[in-house]
Amino acid sequence: MKLTPDHFMLRIVSAPTSDVVALVQQMIRNECVNDGRPESGNEIRNADIIRTYVEGSGLEVERFDSAPGRSNLVVRIEGSDPTAPSLCLMGHTDVVPANPSRWSHDPYGGEIIDGVIWGRGAIDMYNMTASMAVAMRRLAGADFRPRGTLLYVAVADEEAGGTYGAEHLALQEADSVRCDYLVTESGGFPLLTPAGVRLPYLREEKGPMWAKLTVHGAPGHGSMPFGTDNALVKAAEVVRRISAYRPPTRIDDAWTTFVRGMGMPDDLAKLLLQEDGFVEALQFLPTGIAKMAYSCTHTTITPTMLDSGSKTNIIPEEATIALDIRVLPGDDEAAVREMIARALGDAAEGVHVHFNKGSEVATESPAESPLVDSLHKVAQGFYPDSQLVPMRMVGSTDARHFRRIFDTAAYGFGMWSQRLGMDDIASMAHGDNERIDIESLDMSVDLWEALARDFLG
Repeated sequence: MKLTPDHFMLRIVSAPTSDVVALVQQMIRNECVNDGRPESGNEIRNADIIRTYVEGSGLEVERFDSAPGRSNLVVRIEGSDPTAPSLCLMGHTDVVPANPSRWSHDPYGGEIIDGVIWGRGAIDMYNMTASMAVAMRRLAGADFRPRGTLLYVAVADEEAGGTYGAEHLALQEADSVRCDYLVTESGGFPLLTPAGVRLPYLREEKGPMWAKLTVHGAPGHGSMPFGTDNALVKAAEVVRRISAYRPPTRIDDAWTTFVRGMGMPDDLAKLLLQEDGFVEALQFLPTGIAKMAYSCTHTTITPTMLDSGSKTNIIPEEATIALDIRVLPGDDEAAVREMIARALGDAAEGVHVHFNKGSEVATESPAESPLVDSLHKVAQGFYPDSQLVPMRMVGSTDARHFRRIFDTAAYGFGMWSQRLGMDDIASMAHGDNERIDIESLDMSVDLWEALARDFLG
């Protein structure tokens, strides 16, 4: 992509397009695609437009570069009482790759169609990163003077583990980002239940334990396949077995609390709170909820990439399989090795498991805290009589670094209209046709401003 000056300057246009809409559009168009390579991401593009925008309010912005092109921003409104708790609003500025041929609209176009912005990152998580920046500017413009310090942190590299983003800041710039409480993605989507509106907040997340399987064979000529030890053929069977394997269902306190908090009918709740027949009961749930429910109750092992061979006419001697593994609390590398061994059975011979650097176990924050109380209070302004329900994040966020390094009470929350349902959101995250409605963006800006005022005083 050819860079132009527009990539480094946010242009705020006149009403009805608001600041948050313009900011989301430009972030999408900057194509800060993180494919996992150190040289990818180029989050400096989004860091520059956010910095320009926030500095327009008079706030000072610190920029920390962890590698060329990998920029992180920290903005603060200093509190008047050093003993009062601090709050950090954290969003990331990178996105995963998109395949334009599968999209209805340009994934990097940021087009507005019928009140909806289309583009990669619209819900993961430019909607929040941009709305947090707009809220900070509004608060500064209103001469907000909190008791506790308010931080806004925009980080790189969330989509590849946070090595150049949140983890880097927490380890190398601790004095600038240390905080008592933190809010990041996701949660807050309204779930309509028989008992009323429920708003999940994410207080726990599964541990990302990515790994590679190496499958060994013997090389040979592609024209003589009979009797050969083809690593690719063996790898295909390994992928099939792992895909078919279903780790044991685990009904723990976190899942039980969520189900009961959702106010489900007794007969359905009973099915979802017993391990026997749990998977079969998922057919009674909407697709998006069913996917989430399965992952909340299982350690998942998902084959995502297969690489083998060097030339068409050479039978490969080695193949590698990438696994996206997300572990429940209590599971570690040893437990995952046992699961893989059970999945492979007699196909395990010649297969070696290598865990990626930085594999982590699950992390959690208290289900009850002053910040949760404040989130519940401000949420009432959007959905009166709604209730917050603690929920397990089935993926991972940058919150885990702050929990692990600072013991920060970190949560995932947001504010969404009812235009996009849970099925929509579940299919769009890292999927096709990602988009966000403008009403949700405006609600998000109002949420962060209300939360800062209520929690920090």
